Amino acid sequence: MQTYGNPDVTYGWWAGNSGVTNRSGKFIAAHASHTGLIAFWAGAFTLFELARFDPSVPMGHQPLIALPHLATLGIGFDETGTFVGGSTVIAVAVVHLVASMVYGAGGLLHSLLFAGDMQDSQVAQARKFKLEWDNPDNQTFILGHHLIFLGIANIQFVEWARVHGIWDSAAGAVRQVEYNLNLSAIWNHQFDFLSISNLEDVMGGHAFLAFLMISGGAFHIATKQVGEYSKFKGSGLLSAEAVLSWSLAGIGWMAIVAAFWCATNTTVYPVEYFGEVLELKFGVSPYWVDTVALAEGAHTSRAWLTNVHYYLGFFYIQGHLWHALRAMGFDFKRVASAVSNIGSADITLND
Repeated sequence: MQTYGNPDVTYGWWAGNSGVTNRSGKFIAAHASHTGLIAFWAGAFTLFELARFDPSVPMGHQPLIALPHLATLGIGFDETGTFVGGSTVIAVAVVHLVASMVYGAGGLLHSLLFAGDMQDSQVAQARKFKLEWDNPDNQTFILGHHLIFLGIANIQFVEWARVHGIWDSAAGAVRQVEYNLNLSAIWNHQFDFLSISNLEDVMGGHAFLAFLMISGGAFHIATKQVGEYSKFKGSGLLSAEAVLSWSLAGIGWMAIVAAFWCATNTTVYPVEYFGEVLELKFGVSPYWVDTVALAEGAHTSRAWLTNVHYYLGFFYIQGHLWHALRAMGFDFKRVASAVSNIGSADITLND
């Protein structure tokens, strides 16, 4: 956190990030609690959508998000995309709700009972995850574990598609999808990913990401700092605020990419479940509108999903810029001071 040169600075209760700064135990508590909130939302919103789902209206023309994503995974709907009852969907929702309680309990344990800083833990393995911003070996060790978990998540998705199957709009059915690990195609798709038209390429990209992340994670865990630890390598630049800024940049960029993809791609976001493709408009800022007229001014799932992702991503990027500048030492109080000085100068000139 920015202290503006005051080593004894204190923050109010609303400055939540200050409570986890340089306190890895509290940082983990916040992570676990945040995960619990996400899991709770997923479970609760799935039940909410299931209660108001109307089988007589196309799913894409209803204001839904959880059910369409489950449908694309082949959950709760048969091979023709017909709703087959809520038992499976309810089971998925309940699993998320139970998981949210487990994550919440973990967050409370780390917040109230376990060491506030992992370096004070009685468990030797836990002490490896303490935060030392100017220790590159510590930072790369923690980064490596994050990459491995992300890689495992990609493997789960690829294996689900390969073994269970996912919805394929072109076939009009849920089918098993083998990943196409064509490195040349994967490279080319980084420039035209919005137009990907087959699920094999989608799964191939995820399989490649899994390999890349797990390999990178193992590399980061196993390796140590080589050569001088310079500013080019992060010396003096790493801090809790810097990591927060990068996290916001990453999630913001992903949200914006997801918005453009959702607006136009019908392979990953099938028309059956998300509605027709959207049209991009420009006003004060970009926004997307439906290309079909629905009853009573309703919007497709694709329309609100796209726009919400885009604007959340936009504000995440602004948060990134704010925290990145603070991490670099920029004093925003100078801005208020400069504005005040300009006002004082104007009054003096007028007098």
